[in-house]
Amino acid sequence: MLVQLFYVSTPVGPVTTTVTKMILDHSIIANKEEKITGILCQGNGLYFQVLEGPRSAINNKYKKILNDTRHQNVELLSYDHIEERHFGDWSMVLIDLSAVDAMISMNHCDFDPYTATGFDMKTMLKDLLVSKKEINQIL
Repeated sequence: MLVQLFYVSTPVGPVTTTVTKMILDHSIIANKEEKITGILCQGNGLYFQVLEGPRSAINNKYKKILNDTRHQNVELLSYDHIEERHFGDWSMVLIDLSAVDAMISMNHCDFDPYTATGFDMKTMLKDLLVSKKEINQIL
C-alpha cells in the first residue's frame, strides 16, 4: 500500500548549502533503502516536502521528521493513499525556491503553505516541477 505525505516546516537557524547537502545526501541513501521517493522544496524561510512510499516507511520517516531539531512548526498538509508514485525516479530531489523565485514567477506570491489545502499543495508542486524543468533546460 503506497501513501503520499506532504508537510511544511520552518528551519531552525540559517539554511546553508552545507546543511542542505547533508540532508539530501542522507535522504538519498536512507530513502533508497526504505523505498521512499519524494521532493524537498526549500527557500523563503520554509521547507515543504512530499514523501511517497509504503505506508509504514512513510509513517516512520514522518516520526523522525517531527523529532528532527533542524525543523520547527512541522505541520502535516496532506496524507493520501495513492495508486502509483509521482516521483518514482527520485529518492530525493531538491527544489530551491529562493533560487528560482518560484512563488512570484508562478503567480503564487500569496501562497501560505500553513493554510494550504492538499489540493493547493499539489497545484503548487506541479507548477514548481514545470518551473524546475524550464530552468534546467535554460541552464
